[in-house]
Amino acid sequence: MIDYETYCKIHDAHHKQGLTASQIARELGLHRRTVSHWLSQPRFRPRQPAPRKSKLDDFKGQIVRQLQSHPYTSAQIFQQLRQAGYSGGISIVKQYVSEVRPPRKPAFLTLAFAPGECAQVDWGQFGSVAVGSTRRRLSFFVMVLCHSRMLYVQFTPAETMEHFLDCHVNAFSYFGGATAKTMVDNLKSAVLQHSLGQRALLNPPIQGLGRPLRHRDRRLRRGPATGKGLDFILHLIG
Repeated sequence: MIDYETYCKIHDAHHKQGLTASQIARELGLHRRTVSHWLSQPRFRPRQPAPRKSKLDDFKGQIVRQLQSHPYTSAQIFQQLRQAGYSGGISIVKQYVSEVRPPRKPAFLTLAFAPGECAQVDWGQFGSVAVGSTRRRLSFFVMVLCHSRMLYVQFTPAETMEHFLDCHVNAFSYFGGATAKTMVDNLKSAVLQHSLGQRALLNPPIQGLGRPLRHRDRRLRRGPATGKGLDFILHLIG
């Protein structure tokens, strides 16, 4: 393997001095094949050193299998490798574990409901409408029966308590009866306060609505909103 300076001398002797490969080889003390090879190369490319074998290479398959079976920590993986004969350090184990660890998926609870047991309620927005010389946001109330996924949607010019209660009555009338409970997902229209780990404080008008309809509420636990339900509704009405 030659260096960059020798490469330049070979090309300079050939292109500027007009020397042949054999003449250049004699002048520089190189083999003629070496000179011919570098004359055919338009640019200098140093030889890449062969990668050194890591002490971890023989155990990488084991690490992948362990992580697929259980979310072990790097320290736990290291201890298991030690027992299997690994003699390297923990740093390269940590680095490799971070590279091959399967991504964590958010956990979702799959719920099942009987007919008439539960409905899910939410507000959404669908652009705006002209009201006189101005435009107002157009909202919609949606109620979905959790068992059949039957859908009721009502557009409203606002999200006031009066609209919220009226939409409930119209939805239950449309379905032909009230469900045993509803999920309101911490809506401001329904929930005044909901501290983590505490029972939610309902808006008094919502409690008044529940009695004549024999309607019980179910507030969802506070958590990250996925928006999947609203996206599904917007797809249906869009």
